[in-house]
Amino acid sequence: MIDTAEMEAVIEAALFATAEPIQKSKLVELFGPGEQLAVDAAIERVLARYRGEQQQGIKAEEVAGGIRLVTRPEMYDYLRRLFELTGRNRLSMAALETLAIVAYRQPITGPEIQELRGVNSSGVLKTLLERRLVRIKGRKMVVGKPFLYATTREFLMHFGLPSLEDLPPLEDFEEMIESSLEGPLALSNGSNDGDDNDDEIFGPEAVAALEEVGADSRREGEEEE
Repeated sequence: MIDTAEMEAVIEAALFATAEPIQKSKLVELFGPGEQLAVDAAIERVLARYRGEQQQGIKAEEVAGGIRLVTRPEMYDYLRRLFELTGRNRLSMAALETLAIVAYRQPITGPEIQELRGVNSSGVLKTLLERRLVRIKGRKMVVGKPFLYATTREFLMHFGLPSLEDLPPLEDFEEMIESSLEGPLALSNGSNDGDDNDDEIFGPEAVAALEEVGADSRREGEEEE
């Protein structure tokens, strides 16, 4: 049987190595049968270690149904400088505005988003689909059967939300958007191994949606020229 210190080390390494939140049940599966109580206690000790007030750059948080290690808010100014130096691409204000509309009005169609924003949103929808912040949730049964857009688990992770029910009032979300423009909200370690709903996000309908919004965006550019 693995000792307590080693169990905590394994849990800590697993959280560090993955970009997405890990469900507690998945962490329990890393160990042998009959060790659930010991694992639960080890998880709580790791969480307590990273929830402490001591000066450290990483904290643990529970979002999107799981646990992950992320950077502390106090580090944002330094991280912003880092990503300015490394040329990291951030979402534009137009993309974040469109994302907010999808978040609070989902499921919503492209024409409905355009009506609310007053401008063609095909280009930013393509960006949000590619960034996995928005997904295709089907088609609306009206003339033309336009795609319905909704947010993803990646969206919850980016803004540190346990679920859509935890979306703050729109005014507070606008402040979160401004923070996102200034720098990363929460950065996790590890590589992104893919969303649990990859097929839903990048299945045949999503590919068709990318092609559709891409074509609309190109037509918009040609009209401007």
